[in-house]
Amino acid sequence: MSMDLTGRVAIVTGSGRGLGLAYAKALAAAGASVVVNDVDQAVVDAAVAEIPGSVGVAAAVGDTESAERLVAAAVEAFGRLDVLITNAGILRDRVLWKMTDDDFDAVVTVHLRGTFTCARAAAIRMREQGTGGRIVLIGSPAGQRGNFGQTNYAAAKAGIAAMARTWALELARSEITVNAVVPIAATEMTRTIPAFGPAIEEAERAGTPFPAWMRHDEGLGTVEDVTGLITFLASDASKGVTGQAIGIGGDKLALWSHPAEKSVLFKEGGWSAEAIAASWDFQPETYGIPAPKR
Repeated sequence: MSMDLTGRVAIVTGSGRGLGLAYAKALAAAGASVVVNDVDQAVVDAAVAEIPGSVGVAAAVGDTESAERLVAAAVEAFGRLDVLITNAGILRDRVLWKMTDDDFDAVVTVHLRGTFTCARAAAIRMREQGTGGRIVLIGSPAGQRGNFGQTNYAAAKAGIAAMARTWALELARSEITVNAVVPIAATEMTRTIPAFGPAIEEAERAGTPFPAWMRHDEGLGTVEDVTGLITFLASDASKGVTGQAIGIGGDKLALWSHPAEKSVLFKEGGWSAEAIAASWDFQPETYGIPAPKR
């Protein structure tokens, strides 16, 4: 299947550095025209200088105005919009009893509200064009499983997966696919994990690949390892894939299950508290991101 994106126009939010920059470069390499975005103008300018033919918009993702500016920039520079990658994000990690209102609101605004406002603006434009489209939302293992110290981030990322399923339903008739990607890569965040940090630093110092236990067992690689999935989901080859949460990292590609009823009991007349206590024999689900095993 062709991964040629010539003639396609893509917006990648939060694409000044890290994973977002890798996504933007990969889409451009496949032939797409790209709108780069970051909150910092100097970072935007540096990214645009690296990506031939791209344009940049410095804006903090979250509000409607920023989302509409991004879509307007795509249309003004390239005449259309075909692909949206909602990658922008921030972290404000704290345990529940120490997390402030501002910590919570800042993360939810960028991740959850920013995904909503950008996807809404993109969907409006794509529906007007009438030629379909691709919306790729960026999730996280924290949103799939929960993670210590990440009330705000995990909640936002769980919401993003739910929005992917909802929008896949709503936009199907317009031939716009919507999927959530769950990436695991060596970023500033994963470097802080004790099991990963030294191995990442050593590989980068020596110019060698990450060790097999990281790439295969933990599914963690470079930011470039994630870009194949982004390019696939932006292409015609993925037209039958929508409403899915797809994990990628290192040597690993995975389809995440959707929440579903695992065990069911019935009792005629309904359930009293005492009846539930007497019958409770459910095997609990695991939760949290498992600690890396070297």
